[in-house]
Amino acid sequence: MKRVKGVRGVAAAALTLLLGACSLAPPLKTPVVPTGDAYKELGPWTPAQPADRLPRDSWWTLYDSAELDELQKKLIAGNPTLAAALANYAQAKALTDQARAGLFPTFGLNAGVQRERHSANAPFYGSVKPYYYNDNTLSGSVSYELDLWGQIRNEVAAAKANAAASAADLENARLSLIAQLAGDYIQLRSLDRDIDILDETVKAYARALQLTQQRHGAGIAPGLDVSQAQTQLDSARSQAAQTLAQRALMEHAIAALLGVSASTFSIKPAIVAITLPQIPSGVPATLLQRRPDIAAAQRRMIAANANIGVARAAYFPTLTLGAQAGFQSTGYSNLLSAPSSFWAIGPNALLSVFDGGLRRAQVAQARAEFDASAAYYRSIVVSAFQQVEDSLATLNHYHDATVEEKAAVDAAQRTLDFALALYKQGATDYLTVVTSQTALLQTQLEALNLDTLQLSASVNLVLALGGGWEG
Repeated sequence: MKRVKGVRGVAAAALTLLLGACSLAPPLKTPVVPTGDAYKELGPWTPAQPADRLPRDSWWTLYDSAELDELQKKLIAGNPTLAAALANYAQAKALTDQARAGLFPTFGLNAGVQRERHSANAPFYGSVKPYYYNDNTLSGSVSYELDLWGQIRNEVAAAKANAAASAADLENARLSLIAQLAGDYIQLRSLDRDIDILDETVKAYARALQLTQQRHGAGIAPGLDVSQAQTQLDSARSQAAQTLAQRALMEHAIAALLGVSASTFSIKPAIVAITLPQIPSGVPATLLQRRPDIAAAQRRMIAANANIGVARAAYFPTLTLGAQAGFQSTGYSNLLSAPSSFWAIGPNALLSVFDGGLRRAQVAQARAEFDASAAYYRSIVVSAFQQVEDSLATLNHYHDATVEEKAAVDAAQRTLDFALALYKQGATDYLTVVTSQTALLQTQLEALNLDTLQLSASVNLVLALGGGWEG
């Protein structure tokens, strides 16, 4: 008989362990994103899985700028958006610890000293019992909820996935802000080059005005030439002032990224050559796995899938094992004695029989949240490929445009030289000179703009690839 009871006990324990391994979360189904066999603009690629923990530090050193290096260090140390993202990650980790606490039993201690009075009209109250008495209690309790349906484990899994998503959000914020600072710095130095060209243009236009004034004073040129030369000079000065305003705004934007006051921050104007990184001819699409936003979207999809298991577990009873023991007495002298002791032990089961469709609605909500997260994951992946293609197209075609534009600058300079020579000889009017001056300035600024667009496209490519193409 004892042997049978022992076998039954082992079977019951095995059944409990088996039930404890249950999980009502459905198998995770990652959305399939339609893809091609290669980048449309450049190089082969292969489908990738998120691996956002690959190293991506210091990719901005590719631009060979010590000043940019220092600015990036200040950004990482002082940017308020990064500080907020770090706090969000710490919060997500704390929520994971809270969920994990449900896997362990809880212990409690209770001590109470009360003076009580019974109602003389209470049911079953006898006259021999005192109206007033002391109630002193010292006890301890333990409670443990058996995770038969995987509710707590799914809550922990969802919390861990959300914490991992918050970590990816932190890295995505860091990557985006670093890329933004690199782009702003490139724009700032491009404006410095624009200002330099405009300053030289203003000097050239001033000399041209002086020439027309001299010719007009000698009776060789009409007053119209002086007026046209003055218009060109004033227009160039206005354009230079507008560019200075743009530079000031860009400098203020950099200050905000660093988390410092724009009133106390400045970057000295300088003509700085920024290196355009040499991109490998075949950029592998496996680097898309470096993107932290894709990783964050995937992990939130994992969390949403686990939450379906949490919602489905509500259909089943919860079973809690509890025990309580201690001492209770009306006095202090015999409180810690055997006659004053008490204890209670036993399981407690709870099952909601009717809830008006609440659980069904909660499961439907959890499934809808998973569908939304899966759709968002798919949109992030599709957008990632678009961003890579956009950056590659910009680099490819703007490189060709730059070659042509620099040839146009040389041609415009020769045209202006010829126009000035002819004007000095009286062989052409000043309108030809004005037209040539305008064309040269426009082509010079456009050539600089194309250089800037290429550098900006390289930053965008780094961002689209999740932090570089090395690794």
